[in-house]
Amino acid sequence: MTHPEPGATDPEPAATATRAGRRREERTLLAAALTNGPNELIDFVLPLWAGASLGMSGSAIGALLAVEMAVSVIVRPIAGVLADRRERRHIAAVGALLYAVSCLGYAVGGTPLIAYPAAAAGGAGGALLWVSVRAIVSERLAHDSAVFPRLFSSQETGSWIAFIAGMSLIGPLGFRAVFLACAAACVLAAALLWTAPRRQYGVPDAEGHAVAGLGAVGRRLRPMLFAVAMTMMAEAAVGLLLMLHLQREFGLEVMEVALVFLPGAIAMSAAAPYLHRYTVRYGRTRVLAAASLSSTAFVVGLAWVPNPYTIAALWILSGLAWAAVMPIQQAVVAEASGDKVGRGMGVYESASLIGALAGTAAAGVVYDHASWTAACLATAAMLLAGAVVVPRAVRRLGVTEFPPPAPAEPPPRHGPQPGVPQSAPEPPGEPALKSAPAPATPPKQTPPRKRLIDLAEHVGLYTGAQVVLAFLDLSWIRHLFTGDALLVLNGTNRDFGTLAQIVYGATKVWAIILVIDIVWTLGTLLTRRPPRDPA
Repeated sequence: MTHPEPGATDPEPAATATRAGRRREERTLLAAALTNGPNELIDFVLPLWAGASLGMSGSAIGALLAVEMAVSVIVRPIAGVLADRRERRHIAAVGALLYAVSCLGYAVGGTPLIAYPAAAAGGAGGALLWVSVRAIVSERLAHDSAVFPRLFSSQETGSWIAFIAGMSLIGPLGFRAVFLACAAACVLAAALLWTAPRRQYGVPDAEGHAVAGLGAVGRRLRPMLFAVAMTMMAEAAVGLLLMLHLQREFGLEVMEVALVFLPGAIAMSAAAPYLHRYTVRYGRTRVLAAASLSSTAFVVGLAWVPNPYTIAALWILSGLAWAAVMPIQQAVVAEASGDKVGRGMGVYESASLIGALAGTAAAGVVYDHASWTAACLATAAMLLAGAVVVPRAVRRLGVTEFPPPAPAEPPPRHGPQPGVPQSAPEPPGEPALKSAPAPATPPKQTPPRKRLIDLAEHVGLYTGAQVVLAFLDLSWIRHLFTGDALLVLNGTNRDFGTLAQIVYGATKVWAIILVIDIVWTLGTLLTRRPPRDPA
C-alpha cells in the first residue's frame, strides 16, 4: 500500500521511524478529537442559532445546512487527490483552519450574508480535514489493525466532551462564546497537525508511479460505496426521527435532548477499541451482520418506547453497533484502495454524506406523513437489509476477512485462513526487526495503586478548587447545598461578570468529567485481570 524508503533496514533509523510514525498518529488522533467535538456541536446548535439569532425561516435554515453539505460532497474527492499528492498533515491542518474560520464567521456574523459563506468554509474544511486524517491513520493499518477503532474512539470522545462543555456554556454566555471556543479548539488542532512528524516515505504520485484516477478507485470500491450510503441513510434517518420524537412527543428542551444522546456517545467512545477484538476473533462480515441486527433491534424497540429514559438506554445499543461498523468500513476502504487511499477515503466520505442527506430528507417526510410506528419499522427494514448487503460488499472487495490482531491483543482463535495472508507487511519506515526472536512479554499496565493515587489527586485538586471558589461565592456545589437551585441550573440570576460565568460553568463540566473518571477507573480496576504468565 506504500513504497519503501531506501535504507530503512538499519535498526536505529527503523526504530526512529517507528517512534515518528506513532507520534504522527497520536497527534492526528488528538487533533481529530479537538475538531470532531466542535463539528458535532455546531451541527446540533446551528439550526437553533440561525432561528433564534438570525430569525431565519425553516426553509432558509435548510438551505444553510444544504450549502455546507453540498460543498463538502464536492470537495471531498478533490481532498482525496490532494491527500495522495501532497503532505497529508498540511492538508488536514488547512481543513482545521477552515473549520476555525467557519466558527468565527458564525460568532461575528449577525446576518445570513455571513452565515452562508461560513457554512461553505465549514464544508470545505471538513472535506480536507477528515479525508486527510483518515489517510494519515491508514498509514499504520498494516502494522496495527486497531488504528481506525482508536480514531473513532477519539472522535466520539471529543464529541461528548464538547456537548457537555457547549451545553453548559450556552446558557450563561450564549451562542457566540460557544462558536469562539470551537474556533480555538480547531486552531489548536491545526497546530498539532502542522507540527506532527513528516511521512516516513515518499508520496506515491510524486514518485512517478502510475496514478489511478477517481473513476478507477470508485469502480473498485463501488460495492462498498453503495453499502455505506445505504447504512448512513438509515442511521441519519434514525437520528432525525428520534430528535423530532423527543421534542414533539415528550416535549424535551435542547439540553434534555442532548442528555438522552449522551450515554450512547460515551459508549461509542469507550467501546470501539474493545469491539475490534471481536472483529479479529470472528471476522469482519460476522461483526457487521451482528451490528446491523443490533441496530434493527434498537429501531424496532423505539416503535413502542414508553419514555426518554428507555430511549437513552436503547441508544447505547445503537452506539455500540455504530462503534463496530464505522472502523471496519474505513479499514476495508483503506485496504481496497491500495496506494490511492486518499482517493478511496474521498469517495467513501462523499458516499457517506450523500446517504446522510437522503436519510435526513426522507425522515422528515416520513415523520410528517406516517405514524411513529410505521416510520420506525420502515427504517428497521432498511437496517435489516444491511445485515446482508454490507457483509456481501466486504466479501466482493476481496479484503482480508480476519484482520491481524493489534500488538497488545491475543492471537485470534480462528487460526490461519487458507489463501489469506494473516498479517500485512509493515508500512515503510516501520519494518519489523526479525533478526532475533524477542521473548513474549505481556503489555505494560498501570499498577492499581498508581491509578488510585492519580484518581485521588484528581479528586483532591477539584475539592481544593471548590474550596477556593466557595470563598469567592462561585462554587456551584456550595449553592447546591444552600438551596439556590436556579443559580445551580443556569448560573445567570446573579450579577456575575463574564469571566466568573465561564469559571462557574467550567467547574460544572469539570465535575461531570471527574465523575466519569471515577466510574471508569473503579470499573477497570474491578474488572482487571491479572497478567498472563508468558510461559
